[in-house]
Amino acid sequence: MKSLISSMLLLLALLMPATVFAYDFEVDGIYYNINGNDVAVTNSNPWPNTYSGAVVIPATVTYNGTTYPVTSIGEMAFYNCSALTSIVIPNSVTEIGIAALFGCSGLTSIDIPNSVTSIGIYALRECTWAD
Repeated sequence: MKSLISSMLLLLALLMPATVFAYDFEVDGIYYNINGNDVAVTNSNPWPNTYSGAVVIPATVTYNGTTYPVTSIGEMAFYNCSALTSIVIPNSVTEIGIAALFGCSGLTSIDIPNSVTSIGIYALRECTWAD
């Protein structure tokens, strides 16, 4: 019985990342989740994360004929993106989620506007320049 429960818990743990890190759409190489009338930046898969180089997040993005403001960077959106070198965040963003930039060891520049009023725990952890 313990073996069956352990196996079920392991299966659940393996399946959780597939549901947690789903995204609604992608535009110009950036992935988004729709949150009502706005969107959050997310990722396609955190292992390995696909972002690299310089990323400029737009203030708005259009999908299926609807224009959404980009208001947050979601949890683990840029998690462990060692190939990410810089990121520009627009004034429309007010929140940076938990571990959003965790492990971005190649990051040399980040522009965080004054509009950001909430930065989650470990959001900049293990970013070489931020340690």
